[in-house]
Amino acid sequence: MIVSKENAEHYLWGGGCDGWHLLKDPALSVIHERMPAGRAEQRHYHSTAQQFFFVLFGELTMVLEGQCYVVSSGKGIPIPPQVKHQARNDSGNEVEFLVISQPMTRGDRVNLE
Repeated sequence: MIVSKENAEHYLWGGGCDGWHLLKDPALSVIHERMPAGRAEQRHYHSTAQQFFFVLFGELTMVLEGQCYVVSSGKGIPIPPQVKHQARNDSGNEVEFLVISQPMTRGDRVNLE
């Protein structure tokens, strides 16, 4: 089956952000997310999951262990397990990106602050 935002399981998060589960398997998760300008997720880390954030369009600011990285369209950033991180949209436009997690992050997230 072909999967897209139109037929994937949808959820809301972070006060106006969207997520679509493109692949939801305990061993591997692929989520398409949309974040409006000026939004941010809570700073956190994952005990065992590694993640890869890939920007489809727009610009995403990733804060890893206090260091900021601006990730633009067509680029990505890996997040190893145990690394404190936060995705933010510091730009004036919305951003869409993929979050690929191995294994799935359900029950593996530790929120900070």
